[in-house]
Amino acid sequence: MLKKFWFSAATRAEMDAADAAELGDDRHAERPGGWRRFLFQRRLMAGEYHNYPQRWNWSAVMRPLDHRIEEQARTEISRRTLVGLRFFWLDGLFASISENFYLGFVPLFALAYGASAGDIGWLTAVGNLLGAMALFPGAKVLEWLPRRKPVVLWAGAGVGRIMLLLLALLPFVGTGPRIAIGAIIVLNGLRAFASNFGNPAWTAIVADLVPAQMRGRYFGNRNLAMGLAALLVTPLAGFVIRTVNVQTGSPVIGYQWIFGLAFVFGMISTLFFARIPEPKSTTATDYAHKKGDLRRAMRQSTGFLGLVISAFIWNMALQVAGPFYNVFLVTEFDASTTTIGLVSSVSSLTALFGQRYFGPIMDRKGAVWVALVSGLVIPVLPLAWMFITAPWQVGAINVLGGFVWAGYNLAGFALLLDLTPETERPRAVALYQTAVFASAVLGPILGGYVADTVSYQAIFGISAGGRLLGMLIFIFMVARPISRKLAESRVVPA
Repeated sequence: MLKKFWFSAATRAEMDAADAAELGDDRHAERPGGWRRFLFQRRLMAGEYHNYPQRWNWSAVMRPLDHRIEEQARTEISRRTLVGLRFFWLDGLFASISENFYLGFVPLFALAYGASAGDIGWLTAVGNLLGAMALFPGAKVLEWLPRRKPVVLWAGAGVGRIMLLLLALLPFVGTGPRIAIGAIIVLNGLRAFASNFGNPAWTAIVADLVPAQMRGRYFGNRNLAMGLAALLVTPLAGFVIRTVNVQTGSPVIGYQWIFGLAFVFGMISTLFFARIPEPKSTTATDYAHKKGDLRRAMRQSTGFLGLVISAFIWNMALQVAGPFYNVFLVTEFDASTTTIGLVSSVSSLTALFGQRYFGPIMDRKGAVWVALVSGLVIPVLPLAWMFITAPWQVGAINVLGGFVWAGYNLAGFALLLDLTPETERPRAVALYQTAVFASAVLGPILGGYVADTVSYQAIFGISAGGRLLGMLIFIFMVARPISRKLAESRVVPA
């Protein structure tokens, strides 16, 4: 046992030293004792260790991913940046697994307790309201703290994921249906608050971590991996819910399983994010926010105000219908969770092709071009929902939807990074996200009311019209000003 302890200690010390070396940290090298003594003992007894099983070779496992990231950069990047991009990629993969285990099934969990369309609207609205309320405090706290990563780890990556564990434990409490529905609304809202409290810090870190010249290729590849996870996990989650519920005779125990799995994979994501070396902020270290700075910075950032206004209209239109698609399938067509998982996975599949297609194009033609092409197609999707007569037809809609949404999401995030002013990035991100979530508070309430009093088809039509209006605002307040600025920059003075 003592030999095994020495072997493990030496291995751990070597890993620490290797991590320190690749991040430029020589603290381990300054200690003359400790691990060197264990390493010496290991070498003396090397003849005995060949019988032990081979340990996990982390470097060999990560080498293909590191090589791929270096290819996407096309120019030399530091070892510290490479390590950060590696762990950010892995963080995204496991975060996607976690989200796809639960995100589309929270409304159905409430529905299993007997929630109405109005309850579902409030479920989404409360989550969006608390999410909006968290953004500016999350940006403000960055002005008091020297580092941004702890904010992310303690907020969305910590408290936010603990809410998933509490959702999994909810059926054990044995409360009545109305209290359970209220608890789901509260826990989902707290999860949204924690996640969005860390959003300004997360966005600021990502803007400094991923070099601008490789964002299209890197995020395209990262989103491709996340899409593969969604493709596999979403139908698996539906299958788990249906199978466990049938075997136990309970309508809610299957949901406990998926929330528990979402918590486990979410915490793995948190561990990978914790390994990211925090990049140096592009904001000047001696910069102190003063009243009016954000307003002045927005005036100097071409297109950012238009991006905020168009996002408000666009996301309100999305949220009018978004929370009710799966509810519509269950209430109107008696679709099972397995069916919902399968038709949802279609969009995840075509999103893989969208990531591969739009990523390189965005690096060549720009995020504005990709946002325009994909954004003008998206209003067609809710119109198609007005005419479905069977759940399988949603799969056909999702073939197109997954492809174009992959491009739009890729371009939207790149535009947010490009257009937010550097000196005020946390507050600018908070303003943008506040507009998004404020509109998302109103949308579900309106959608729930119209669905209960008119029809689901009516909210699909409203959503299509609102999306088109949001794109027209984007064209006139974002795309055209940016195009004029680029044209002016190309003019060579005589």
